[in-house]
Amino acid sequence: MPEPEGESTTREVLRRALSDRRAFEHSLDRLIGDNRVTIAVVFPVVGAVMLLASAEGLLPDPLAFNPWLVLCGVAVMRLPLIGGLAPLVDRRAGIALGLLVAYTYGIEYLGATTGLPYGEFSYEVSLGPMLFGTIPWALPLFFIPLVLNSYLLCVLLFGERARSAAVRLPVVAAMVVAIDLVLDPGAVALGFWEYEAGAYYGVPALNYAGWVLSSVVATALIDLAFGRTELIERIGDCEYVLDDMVSFVLLWGSISAFYGAWVPVVIAACFGAALYRLDRFDFPVGQLVPGR
Repeated sequence: MPEPEGESTTREVLRRALSDRRAFEHSLDRLIGDNRVTIAVVFPVVGAVMLLASAEGLLPDPLAFNPWLVLCGVAVMRLPLIGGLAPLVDRRAGIALGLLVAYTYGIEYLGATTGLPYGEFSYEVSLGPMLFGTIPWALPLFFIPLVLNSYLLCVLLFGERARSAAVRLPVVAAMVVAIDLVLDPGAVALGFWEYEAGAYYGVPALNYAGWVLSSVVATALIDLAFGRTELIERIGDCEYVLDDMVSFVLLWGSISAFYGAWVPVVIAACFGAALYRLDRFDFPVGQLVPGR
């Protein structure tokens, strides 16, 4: 019995869409793999120099803290995370990640308007268009990778033990808090945002309690998004999936060092040591030495 014309057309459209998606993912994979040093080293180093020059008044107004330059740089540094996880994103992952985006906006808006759960703070530097004039539209680009990188690092470091929620949840939460112990002091020093009070380089303790809450919720949604076996296999095979963490260590570690915030520098170095142990710094020699 011949297949109805409508069903045949639908199948063909789906087949082509799947083929186009795989071709796109393959192209993205090659682009990132061929430019690992540029993405994970050059961009954060240049970014750190430009941010520090902006904060110190060494750049003219069109360039100083230009939000589109900031967003462009961040987007490029996020490419390894996007390319690494893209093949795993199906309908279930799309829904779970959509919920995570919604949570990101909701918890940040709550924090910016009530002071909970992160403490009283305000954005002092434009990070692009603002939602309700309060929080950046690009917020998920900044927020979600913090948890995803922690989640992936936990899985790689703890292996089979990371399958247990009793291990995964506290480890990811601890890593997220550690990342923010590096990020927030640097952002405050640059003038990105400001807290009303804080004993740790201008950041209040409540902020880190808020990140524990956010990391637990985000980890639960990431658990829902990705199958554990498929995720472990993908991040084990994808050499560049944690290059965004390399960028983080270089960018925020150098900014903290410039301002003499040595506790964040040490924490950033600990992340760097973990990545080195996992062989995530082994960029191809040809990318490090031009002409090789």
